[in-house]
Amino acid sequence: MMKKVLQPLYGILILVVLGVASLLPASLRGEEADLKATRSEFQKIPIWVMGFSPVQRDAGLSEHMQSQVASVLKADLTRSQIFSVAELPPAKGEFSENKCMSLSSTLAQNYQKVTVSTWGRIGVGGTSTGVQGLILDACAFDPGQQDVLTGKRYFSLKTTETLIRLMAHRWADELVYRYTGEQGIARTKIAFVGQKDNGRELFVMDYDGYDPQQVTADGYLNLMPTWAPDRKTLIYTAYRDRKQQIMRRELATGREEVLVPPTSLNITASFTPDGKSITYAAAQDGNSDIYQIELDSRSVKQLTSHNSADLSPSWSPDGRHLAFTSDRGGRPQIYIMDADGSNVRRLTYDGDYNAAPAWSPKGDLIVYVCRIPNEGFKLCRISPNGEQRKQITNGQSIDDSPSWAPNGRHIVFSSIRKGQSQLYIITSEGAGLEKISLAGEHLSSPSWSPFQP
Repeated sequence: MMKKVLQPLYGILILVVLGVASLLPASLRGEEADLKATRSEFQKIPIWVMGFSPVQRDAGLSEHMQSQVASVLKADLTRSQIFSVAELPPAKGEFSENKCMSLSSTLAQNYQKVTVSTWGRIGVGGTSTGVQGLILDACAFDPGQQDVLTGKRYFSLKTTETLIRLMAHRWADELVYRYTGEQGIARTKIAFVGQKDNGRELFVMDYDGYDPQQVTADGYLNLMPTWAPDRKTLIYTAYRDRKQQIMRRELATGREEVLVPPTSLNITASFTPDGKSITYAAAQDGNSDIYQIELDSRSVKQLTSHNSADLSPSWSPDGRHLAFTSDRGGRPQIYIMDADGSNVRRLTYDGDYNAAPAWSPKGDLIVYVCRIPNEGFKLCRISPNGEQRKQITNGQSIDDSPSWAPNGRHIVFSSIRKGQSQLYIITSEGAGLEKISLAGEHLSSPSWSPFQP
C-alpha cells in the first residue's frame, strides 16, 4: 500500500423469483443488443498530454510501465467529458530544481490548439529526505494565465503498475477539480456480479475496468451489490437453500453479517443517504413490499402495503423521498413516495415497462430501465417532477441495472450483446458510451462507489 500518495510539490460491484418475474431486471432475459448514443454538446477544454519523461536517466521502470501514465491520463481526461485530448506529438516539459517551469517558447506554436498542457516525470528516485520510491511529478500549464497552473508530486514506497495507474488517476482528478470545482471519478470503484464456476460472485474493479478483485468466494449466488456511503462495506442478496438473505461485508476485513434473515424474497437493498438504515423489497408469501431496517437497533418498518409487487427502492440524496418500481397500475412503472411511505405518486407513464430506478447524486434526475418499441430494454432518465424525460441508450439491446457515478454525470450499466452481459458506462446525456469490462462472463448488477471519504 502507498504510505503517502499526494504531496503538494509547488503549493499548490441467475436470479429467479416466482411471482415478480415481470419486474426483474431485463439483463436476466437473453437477447442480443447493439448500442448507440448521441454526443454531448458540452464545450470541452482542449488539453495536450505532452509526455512523462524519466525522473532520472535510469528510471527504474520498464518502457511499458513508464508509458502507462500518459495513456491512463489521456483515457481519464477523455472519459471525464470535461477535456478533449489534443492529437499532438509528445514533447518534454521543463523542470528546475524539482519544480515545474513554464513551457519553452519553441512549443508556443501548439498553444493555439490547446487550452491546457500537462507533462511530468515518472520513475524510481529519492526524495529530499533520501527515501527511495516511485515518484510521479505532474505539471499543468494554462497559456491564458501565462504561468504554471498547478503541480503535484505523488510518491509510493512500492513500484507496481497498479500504483502507477493510481497516480495517473489522481492527477486526472486534480485537473478535473481545478477546472470544475467538482471531484473527479478516476479513483472511484465499481462493484459487480460475475460468473465464477457454477456460482455468482461479487467483484470490485477500478472505474475503468482494471484490476478486478474477487470479493466473495463461496460458490453460491451473490447478487445485487450496493456500496455503503462510507465506501467501506457492500450489502448484497445472498441466495442460500432457495431463500434470500441480505448480507453486509466489510471490504477490508472480509467480515460478513446477516442484516435481513432468509425469506422467500429479499432483494434490491439500498442505503439511506446517512448510511444508518437500508431499504429493501421482501415477501414471505405473495407480493413484495418495501421495508426499512435501522442497522444499529435492527428495528424494521414497512413502507408499502399494496396488493402488488413493490421493489427497487432508491433514495433521493436529501433523504426525503424514495423512487421505486411497482405494478400496482397493471404494468411495472416508477413511483415516488415520501420517506415514511406516504404520498405515493406515479412518475412514469410512457411505455408499458419502466423499472429499476436510480436517483442521481445531485437529485435532479432518475435513471431507469425502459422498454422501447422495436428496440427492447433501454435506459431512460426523467426529472423527479416528471417533466423532463429522455432516452439515453438506443438500438436493439438489453440495457439494465443503471447506477450513477458520484459526480452525477456518468452511469454504469450492464448490457447484453451477442448473448453476453458486459458492463458499460455512458453519460446522462447519452454520450461517451464505453465498454469497461475487460474479461469475465455474465457480468451484471454494477454499482458505482461513492467518492473516497
